[in-house]
Amino acid sequence: MRATFGDDFYICRFQEIGWEEEFAKVDTKKLLASIYFRRDPSPPKPPKDYAKSFNPTPYTLPSWFTEQDLDYFASKYQATGFTGGFNYYRCFDLNWELCAAWTGSKIMVPVKFIVGDLDLTYSFPATKEYISGGGFKKTVTGPEEVVVMEGVGHFINQERPQEINKHIYDFIVKF
Repeated sequence: MRATFGDDFYICRFQEIGWEEEFAKVDTKKLLASIYFRRDPSPPKPPKDYAKSFNPTPYTLPSWFTEQDLDYFASKYQATGFTGGFNYYRCFDLNWELCAAWTGSKIMVPVKFIVGDLDLTYSFPATKEYISGGGFKKTVTGPEEVVVMEGVGHFINQERPQEINKHIYDFIVKF
């Protein structure tokens, strides 16, 4: 990842120790709002002195999220911190190592893949091309359908619950 995206890429940055302390210095609710309601699919590049530069714009709650939701999530992170989330990024190399035996394996069961076009994971370099250009269908041999939802970010199940439920239902009833 570092070779492709550089040291400032958020995945590389969050592998470093000390981010828990940086996040603990800022308002948890505003921090979560800046993450959850982000509509920019380009990968974030947080500076090393994140707390000093944290200057969130006032947020507007989207229709799919309430102030009570934000209060709830903020209270959980205030109680436990962000170590669990950061450990996900710190474990990337180990995950690759543990999954090495399946390198080149194909997914051969029916699949319906749904992603939002504003999800930053969909906007990683080469990901869109992989999904729409045939690479995905070589790895996932039985995709029923690939759905790219316009105007939807990472939290597709919250942003468009009825549409997601319909996609899931329509997929399941085929069996």
